[in-house]
Amino acid sequence: MPDEPASKSRLFERFVPILLLISVGFAFGLGYLFKEVSNLKNGVIPSTGTTTTTTTTGAQPVAQLSQDQVKSAFERAAVKFGKSDAKTLFIEVADPSCPFCHIAGGKNPELAKQMGDRFTYASDGGTYIPPTPEMKKLVDAGKASYAFIYRNGHGNGEMGTRALYCANDQGKYWEVHDKLYSNAGYKLLNEVVLNDKAKSKELTDFLEGSADTDKLKACLDSDKYDKKLAEDEVIAGEIGVSGTPGFYINTKNFAGAYSWKDMESSI
Repeated sequence: MPDEPASKSRLFERFVPILLLISVGFAFGLGYLFKEVSNLKNGVIPSTGTTTTTTTTGAQPVAQLSQDQVKSAFERAAVKFGKSDAKTLFIEVADPSCPFCHIAGGKNPELAKQMGDRFTYASDGGTYIPPTPEMKKLVDAGKASYAFIYRNGHGNGEMGTRALYCANDQGKYWEVHDKLYSNAGYKLLNEVVLNDKAKSKELTDFLEGSADTDKLKACLDSDKYDKKLAEDEVIAGEIGVSGTPGFYINTKNFAGAYSWKDMESSI
């Protein structure tokens, strides 16, 4: 008859490694879940990786940028208002199909309410102040400069971004921006257009009245901004933005859909 204490010891030795593996796996999964929940609470949509571009250069987080690096990113943007030597530089890295980008854009109160009290607009009785409209006010007043840079954050923003760039060619960026960033625009990009160039007519029909739709459609059907989408992904990575929305006020980074009241002290 085998020695009972020795048998128990061998049994213990067999199960300890298994228990350790289970514990490590559980801890890793719990850590990942915590990170994802934290991202959502902060209004950050991590990059989905479903974009048609394959560039990942410079995707590592950047601890602190110099003002020259911010200026360089600003100057390379396709959409910019003002000059890079302004006292206050705003950079918005966004995806027009991303829900939290819509919330920060200030034109989608319906979606903001769905995200809970934290993101309900002050104009709807909440406390959240969308930052993009506040930045535009300062730009319009000549007190700041603003640049938009695309980053895939939700998977369906390529055609919407092309529309923004094509509209900017006509001097109609904000008109098209505000329509695309409405709840109807959000649904159109995520449920109908879905990055499909063949849906350019549906997109331009929706944007009628915001820009010259004939010119807009011709631009959308071309390859004019195909390379720019890829370039923007690189720029966003170089300045350490891996999710959307991401903002810079000069060298200060705001990763997520911050309320303007939490950002304006950085000016």
